[in-house]
Amino acid sequence: MEAHCPACKQAMAWVSNHFHCETCNAEYQQIALCPDCQAPLQTLKACGAVDYFCQSGHGMISKKRVLFSYVPYGV
Repeated sequence: MEAHCPACKQAMAWVSNHFHCETCNAEYQQIALCPDCQAPLQTLKACGAVDYFCQSGHGMISKKRVLFSYVPYGV
């Protein structure tokens, strides 16, 4: 999966648990959102698999349906 900078739309690089945009020289954290209610999803990791769970009542969310947003890193 390729992540694009929300400011300049250029591809970002994964660096030390966050994304870095070379063009903007900005750092971003990726947030997984529910496609039905836009609430942040709980990320479940086990045995190399990553799953997403909506605590607002939508339950397990398919990886194909997850919406990803990028917020400034460290905020």
